[in-house]
Amino acid sequence: MFHVLADVQSQNIGENTNIWQFCVILKGAKIGNNCNINAGVLIENDVIIGNNVTIKSGVQIWDGITLEDNVFIGPNVTFTNDLMPRSKQYPKEFLKTTIKKSASIGANSTIIGGVTIGEYAMIGAGSVITKNIGKHELWYGNPAKHKGYVCKCGQKCDENLICSKCIEKP
Repeated sequence: MFHVLADVQSQNIGENTNIWQFCVILKGAKIGNNCNINAGVLIENDVIIGNNVTIKSGVQIWDGITLEDNVFIGPNVTFTNDLMPRSKQYPKEFLKTTIKKSASIGANSTIIGGVTIGEYAMIGAGSVITKNIGKHELWYGNPAKHKGYVCKCGQKCDENLICSKCIEKP
């Protein structure tokens, strides 16, 4: 379902994906099935979004960004794709940023271009990410620091990577 007040230029959008009011989706963007793109989101051309992705309001997904399946992007998360931006001066290629499957990024976080955030990783609200994040890692702060590990269920794991909530080892 595309809201009547959304500007959806891409034909590469999967089934059961909802795009809400005041979104702009450029022609080259690829978006999977069963996604929820909340109000006020901009998605540029060289963007790939997997299946079951949630993008909350106030997010811009710039060229060079890939969101794999089941990713959660909180409200007002900021992505960058150019480490030395200047008006009307464009790099030959924008930085590539990948958010791996089932990772979650908390509200108002900033993701500096060129990083990879690993599968099932969790980024706390308001964090500034300047480096790669590993699988199941929990990071938060400014600059973000590694604070532990999270399970597939989203709960914090102990130092042996065992979850007390679901008794699953990542």
